[in-house]
Amino acid sequence: MFKDRIQAAQQLAQALTHLKASRPLVLGIARGAVPMAAEIARLLDTDWDVLLAKKISAPGNPEFAVAAVDESGWVYRSDLVAQLDIDESYLEQEKTRQLEVMRQRRVQYEAITPHLDPDHRTVIVVDDGLATGATMLAALHGLKQQGAVQIICAAPIGSQASVLAAKQVADEVVCLLIPDAFASVSQGYEQFEQVTDDEILELLRQKAT
Repeated sequence: MFKDRIQAAQQLAQALTHLKASRPLVLGIARGAVPMAAEIARLLDTDWDVLLAKKISAPGNPEFAVAAVDESGWVYRSDLVAQLDIDESYLEQEKTRQLEVMRQRRVQYEAITPHLDPDHRTVIVVDDGLATGATMLAALHGLKQQGAVQIICAAPIGSQASVLAAKQVADEVVCLLIPDAFASVSQGYEQFEQVTDDEILELLRQKAT
């Protein structure tokens, strides 16, 4: 178990030191993984930025991701979409809503510091955990479209199924804890408070100075 996200990030950085020479771009999936990306980049002496990808939850169950969308509008659909017979119009409505949220956040972030281009770079994508893995898979797909030359998925904890799914897309997956009985991402942490928008904005201001 990790004390908090920062300790988890420090352990991930140790597992990623073999990439230091390539000066990877570290991208933290907002919001939870952004402080982790900043810490990993500090330890690897490289660049970091915020990656926006949003889960699409099952109808009536906001914590249960069945799909995810990246900033380009590409949607990853898990098998749960078919199993739960989720209507296509619901997915389209949620996609539109989440794209608008991401657009507004990107405007906020770029007002502080320019968005870093992953093209022709080794990219480490960090999340604070992989439950269904939907958000990570949408993020990985988006980076392939943007020209990243090597994509590494990094998370402190994940389910066996989500780690396996990430391995089908990423060039390398670093996951420190894969419990036999995975219940939730928070089971890997002693402290797992939500990361706020204000915290992200402050980290970006620090980066910009």
